[in-house]
Amino acid sequence: MNPIETMAALLAPDDSGWCGDVRRLASPNCDARPQGMEIDLLVIHNISLPPGQFGGDEIAALFTNSLDHAAHPYFEGLRGLRVSAHFLIRRDGATLQFVPAGMRAWHAGLSRFGERERCNDFSIGIELEGTDEETFTAVQYARLAALTEALARRYPLRHVAGHQHIAPERKTDPGPYFDWPAYQAACRQLPAAAALQFPTAV
Repeated sequence: MNPIETMAALLAPDDSGWCGDVRRLASPNCDARPQGMEIDLLVIHNISLPPGQFGGDEIAALFTNSLDHAAHPYFEGLRGLRVSAHFLIRRDGATLQFVPAGMRAWHAGLSRFGERERCNDFSIGIELEGTDEETFTAVQYARLAALTEALARRYPLRHVAGHQHIAPERKTDPGPYFDWPAYQAACRQLPAAAALQFPTAV
């Protein structure tokens, strides 16, 4: 078993959809998926708050509706926003989970994958702490591949896409500095994630 497989085993979701080896911060910004809906899409995002700054608690505060909007001018534009993702992978690889994987997180917004709209219904959203203007860290890619493997073992995932692929008129993340070939190559070395389909431009 390679190191990423070992990491994936530690991240394995339990019956309620919470993963191991993560920090749990439950978000109220979630609800039930449509009855019988298969979870077959993984969506990769990036986020930083304030933009371009890393390491603070503001992302978690946003996803748990506890952001201090007076703390930074940018935050005024986020007032009233109710969003979440299932996971956040920090720059140092630390992973937070906000929504059980079986529940619907509010991460994709107005979106389409193939002929299907409302990607929140059938997807799991993973945020990487970062921006469109700089590279992500090696440990983030390792953690992302391990989390992808852990989720693919538990759920019928078939596809991976960026937010930019499912909402191209609105979103650009994870952006031009996200190394899709490296991520795909790492997944190809793993038992469950190897079967996933990646964006055709990769």
